[in-house]
Formats: sequence, structure tokens, C-alpha cells
Amino acid sequence: MGQGVTHQVEEVRAGKAARVEKESIFARFLRSTEIDARLLGMLGALALIWVGFHVYGEVVNGFGAFLTPRNLWNLSVQTASIGVMATGMVLVIVTRHIDLSVGSILGFCAMSMAIIQVWILPEFLGLGHPMIWIITVICGLIIGCLIGAIHGYLIAYLGIPAFIVTLGGLLFWRGAAFLLARGETISPVDDTFSKLGGGPYGAIGAVGSWIIGGLACLVVLYMLWQGRQKRKRFNFPMRPIWAESFLAIVGCGAIIGFVLLVNSYPWPKGIVRQYATANNIETPISEIFISHGFAIPVIILFAVGVGMTFLATRTKFGRYVFAIGGNPEAAELAGIATRWVTVRIFALMGTLCGLSAVIASARLNSATNNLGTLDELYVIAAAVIGGTSFSGGIGTIYGAILGAVVMQSLQTGMVLIGFDAAIQQIVVGTVLVFAVWVDTVYRKRAK
Repeated sequence: MGQGVTHQVEEVRAGKAARVEKESIFARFLRSTEIDARLLGMLGALALIWVGFHVYGEVVNGFGAFLTPRNLWNLSVQTASIGVMATGMVLVIVTRHIDLSVGSILGFCAMSMAIIQVWILPEFLGLGHPMIWIITVICGLIIGCLIGAIHGYLIAYLGIPAFIVTLGGLLFWRGAAFLLARGETISPVDDTFSKLGGGPYGAIGAVGSWIIGGLACLVVLYMLWQGRQKRKRFNFPMRPIWAESFLAIVGCGAIIGFVLLVNSYPWPKGIVRQYATANNIETPISEIFISHGFAIPVIILFAVGVGMTFLATRTKFGRYVFAIGGNPEAAELAGIATRWVTVRIFALMGTLCGLSAVIASARLNSATNNLGTLDELYVIAAAVIGGTSFSGGIGTIYGAILGAVVMQSLQTGMVLIGFDAAIQQIVVGTVLVFAVWVDTVYRKRAK
């Protein structure tokens, strides 16, 4: 009996060894580094989009405007608002729900914050008080959280489908934002608050960027080291040293490259002239080079990405989310409070909408009733392009952020080459359908 079992185990091992020998070099590379093939596909698509738009500009206009420090810096800032919400949409879709109201929640939160910091707080604290922007941001996050919690309660405890609840929310909160300010545009916002939207004064400069880049590299190295130690502790298969080294080099290289990029984009000459005049600098303007560095919205997106990744992969709440998405009935039978988890997911989604409202309204230096219109489409598309499955149980935070970069790259590129709004909407719709089709095909082949 024992010899028979041993013989079967040896046959299984021999079969695995034979399959490994038949693998292509690329397949062995993916298996050793444990890189998701879909991630490489997204990176390839992103590179194709960037190069395609740049070459198109060179052929048609005589110069390529896409692959420039200025455009890529602006692209990173424009991606931040959508990227922040996309990280929350991952958890929503993973649990087999949908949120169509994120754009309207963003608009309502932005309008609420504008009223708080322009109409209300100056009456009590005085114009330009340093606490205005802090109180405003906190209020925006709380408002978004409460709205999301209401949606989650209706879905989880009253049994109303998420599609209907959030579709109603899309209409309700857009109308509420209009009534809140009677359709007016409220501007300008608090000076410190406006810096949260980016711009020359909303960036941290070259030195700050190198500090953050260095810390990010240390985090990458630490995560690789920690992962290897855990594999040793639990006797899991180890990645080869060359694979660990490759991941470290690529990760740190990408971070350093990004730092070099943002530091190569200087302040506009007009801003430099104002800065030189205010600080009594007599150096000729043409000789002054002040780097933007990382924009504050990009730093916010990085922080949210790290925090949401930790939440999704290293906490009990994250495990519950993916368990519910994989099999809701089994999760409930296992003792998971699925309804309460659903409320928390939508409350978190609402909070992230409030944070995106901070970025969007600060970037515009105002709040308008149309702010966030159609953002729900870009957010859902970003999550799906990033590998989040509508079937539930599958999704990554970094994938959603990369998906947001892809969507924003398409939109920015089409604006640069002169496509009108109608064509942009056609392309976004086509990409969304194509992404879902790719996900369907991928899942079928995985089975």
C-alpha cells in the first residue's frame, strides 16, 4: 500500500518535471518571477498607446507631444482622481457588486467642501485660516463615507440590487449637488486646499521627490526580503535568486526613472519670474531651473495604493472581501458577516470618492455641478482593465491603478491629436467592452 502511494507520488513529480521541461523560456520566466501575464499585457498595451500617440503627433503635426516630461507629469496628476476611486471599485466588483454613483458622489462632496470652505468657515475662523483646509478635507471624507454607508445598508440589509441603488444614487446626488449651490460654480477655494490638486506650488520639488523615491525603493526591497523570509518559514517554494534580483532591479529602476521624469519638468517661466521677484532673486530667469517633482495628488494616489493593497492582502477584512466574492454562500456559512462587510466596502468606496473630490476640486480651484460626470465609467473601466473580474473573487489594487493610467492615457492622447468628445466616448465604450471580453476569455482558459 505504502509503496503504491510512493510510486504514484513519483509519477506526479515526474509528470510535473516533464511539463516544466516542455515550457518555453518565456513561460519559465513568468513561473520563476511569478509575474502575472495580464500585468505584462497591460504594460505592453500602455507602451503601445504612448508610442502610438507620440508617433502620430510627429507624423501629423511635425512634433510628438505625448512622450514629454510636461505631458507625462500632467498625465500622472490627471490619473490621480480616477485611480483613487478605482482602488475602491476593485473591492466592490470583487464582491460581485457595482457602484454607478461614484462620479455623482464626487460632485456632491466637492460642492459640499466648496460651500464649507468658501461660505461657512471664513465666517467663523476668518479668511485664510490655516485650519480651513483641514476641516474641509475631513468633512468631505465624512460626507463620502456616510453616503457610501447608506448605499451599503440599502444593498446589504434591504436586499436592493447594487445596480439599482447606485443608479439611483447617480441621479440623486447629482441633483442634490445642483440644489446645494443652486447650480452656481463656487470658487476660488482656500489657497492651501488648492495645492492638493497639483500645479507648481502643489508639488514637492526635486529633493522631496528623491527622498520619496529612495523610501519607495527601500519598501520594494523590504517587501521582497520579507516575502522570502515567510516562504522559508512556511516551507513554500522559493523564487530563484536571479528572479528576486530581477524584480528588485525592475522595481527600483521604475521608481528612479519616475523620479527623473518628474524632476525634469521645470516650472513655467511666468511662475519662476513671480518666484524670483518675491524672493529678490537677481539670477536671469533663463538660468533658473526649478523642478516640479512629484505632484501632491500623485503622492496621495501612491499612499492610497499602498494602503489599499495592505488592506486587501494583509488584513482579515481583505480576506473576507475575496471570500465573499469567490463564494458568497460559503462565506456566510463560514461565519463571515457578509452584510456588514458589504456596508463597510461601500462606506470605504464613498470615502475614496470624497478624497477624489478633494483632488478634483483642488485641481480646478473650484467646484462645479458637472464635476465628476461620467467618472463612474472611467473608474469601472480602470478596474476591469486592471484585471478585476465581474464574476467576483479576482482583482488587484495595482492593476486598477495601471488601468486608470491606461484610460487616462487614451483620453489625453485623443485630446492631443484633436479627437472630439464623441469619438472619445466611443473609444472608452469600446475599450470597456473589450476588457470584459478579454477577462471572459482569460477565465475560460484558466479553467
